[in-house]
This record gives sequence, C-alpha cells and structure tokens, in this order.
Amino acid sequence: MLSVGIVGLPNAGKSTLFRALTRARVPVAPYPFTTVDPNTGVAVVPDDRLDVLARIAGAERVVPATVRVVDIAGLVRGAHRGEGLGNRFLAHVREMAALLHVVRAFHHPEVAHVEGHPDPLRDIGVVETELLLADLETVQRRMERVEPRARTGDAQARAERAALEEAARALDSGRPARTLPAGVREALRPLRLLTDKPVAYVVNVAEGQSDGAVQAVRALAEERGVPVVVACLKVEDELLDLPEEEARAYRDVAGLGEGVLDQVVRTGYRLLDLVTFFTTESREVRAWPVPRGTRAPQAAGAIHSDMERGFVRAEVVAFDDLVRAGSWEAAWQAGKVRLEGRDYQVREGDVITFRFHV
Repeated sequence: MLSVGIVGLPNAGKSTLFRALTRARVPVAPYPFTTVDPNTGVAVVPDDRLDVLARIAGAERVVPATVRVVDIAGLVRGAHRGEGLGNRFLAHVREMAALLHVVRAFHHPEVAHVEGHPDPLRDIGVVETELLLADLETVQRRMERVEPRARTGDAQARAERAALEEAARALDSGRPARTLPAGVREALRPLRLLTDKPVAYVVNVAEGQSDGAVQAVRALAEERGVPVVVACLKVEDELLDLPEEEARAYRDVAGLGEGVLDQVVRTGYRLLDLVTFFTTESREVRAWPVPRGTRAPQAAGAIHSDMERGFVRAEVVAFDDLVRAGSWEAAWQAGKVRLEGRDYQVREGDVITFRFHV
C-alpha cells in the first residue's frame, strides 16, 4: 500500500490530523517533537458508490478503500544539516509516495511556535527550502560519483550527468524536482528526491478563521498547482468523539458542510494517483485502490497473488452502466459487460469479476 506522509513544522497540527484521519490515539502536546518515531495508520476513503453497489448486489458487507498515513516528526530550519530531528525526518519523507504539508495559521499563546509566531507563507518556505537543500545535496553527491565515468565517454553516465546538472540548476534556483521535464524526473527516480513527490497544503486554522493568511496560502497554492484544504483540525478531532448524528447536526448548524477530513483523505488519494475498482463477490462489496495504469492481472493480484498468477480474464462493467442496468444479469443482457485480457488497464469505477485458474 502506498503511503501519504504528513509533514510540517512542529506544532502545526500534524499529529492532530493523523489522529483524526486514522481514528488512532497518538500523543498531542503543545511543544515541539512530540512525535519522534513516525506513527502509521490507515485512513478510510469515503465513497458513496459502495452503498449503491451494495443495494444492487444485495451485499451484507461493505469494505471501503484505504490509504496508509504516516505522521512524521516535525522539521525545523537547518534540518538538511541534521538540526532537530532533521536526518530522521528526511529519511522518513523519502519513503513516502506523496505529502500532506500541514501549515499552521492559528495563534495560541500556549502552543509554542519554533519560529516565534505563525506565518504560513514563511513556514511553507522553511519546510520547502529544507527539502530543496536536501535534494541538492543528494544530486551533488550523485554527480561526484557519476563524473569519473562520464569523463571516460560512458554514454549512460553522460546522460545521467546531464539530468543531474539540470536538476541541480532547478533546485539551486528554488524549483522543486516535480517541475522538471518528465524524462529528467524518470532518469532521477532512483534518487527518490523529496521535492519530486506530489504535495498538498492543509491549512490548520482556528474555528471560524478566514483571514489574509489563508487567502495568501490559497494564492500560492494556485500559482504552484498545489491542492489546498483549509481545516480547523481541533474541531475535526473533537467531532470524532460525538455520535455520527450529533456530529452531522453540528456541521449543519456551524455551516461546515462535508467533513474536512473526508476532503483531506480524497486529496491524498488523488496525490497518489490511484483509481478505484470494485468487486461484488461473496456477499461483499469492496473498493480496491490501485495506481493509475495498473493492468488487469496486477489488479487481481491486489486481491490475492493466486489470482494474478492464474489470471484468465476480467469481466468488467462501468459503475454507471451497472447502476443503469440494475443488476449484473441485466448489464450482460444489455451488452455492457466487457471481457478484458492481460493488457487491459483498470479504469476508475470499474466493477470487475476476475476469472482465474487455481
């Protein structure tokens, strides 16, 4: 399962977000570095299609898709040189497939801030600068190793050196690796550069807060093409202790609408570039997340390795077509069920029955 890492300065609200997303009980305190070793949990991805499929299939059990979430220790200025928990922080970030960057916008006299006071744009800059500098060091170290072979005329080494030089120029000018051309990013993928990972900002505000700082983050996010979610994580965390009906009533009265946490989970899901397919077997409807472009045998392998090894074919119907037909049988009769082979790439919303040899 791919992982989304929660990053940010200490006391930004990372552990509160993790606890709310995963319903896990982890330490939260008003001082830096409560989190030393990363906490790992699973967040449920909300999907209304599951209930619809359950009614069609007469299923007794519904299993939603999930995303692994990792709460990583806070980063401080100088982390790329090992300040604070920098070395440990950066090592954990490197293992993530995508990042949720929690940005503190609320003021609270009893919650310390490592920079003295919250300033969302400055704080974003601190974290992103540390990631850039760490990546620049990684690229420079790799260049030192590649250079001797490149000087001998080794074609592969010369191509890698060119990619490294382009990356170094971008990083040195403040541009993350994710902005590099696709070919350069692919050549450098083994380095697992920190700034090559997709990222979203989660702006942690006080209840009812909507000020210039929030708008500034929105403007920055739009400029960079980064998703942004604004949340009062303290309220979201407290609502988890209420019965679902009471929490819904509070949201209605407060005008909160859909739970922000659902938005955050879906944002993480999109950052990982996952698609969802469904199965409706054994009185169970289940959502399965797989990376976009996954072929049918590998999708079957997400269910069980024996299904991938013995894959014969996939019987596929689009969610909307199945809903319109009202049943698998009707979908077959309407010609909406397709027989797909090994090269088929699973699409968002596919409902699939896999046929395989045991």
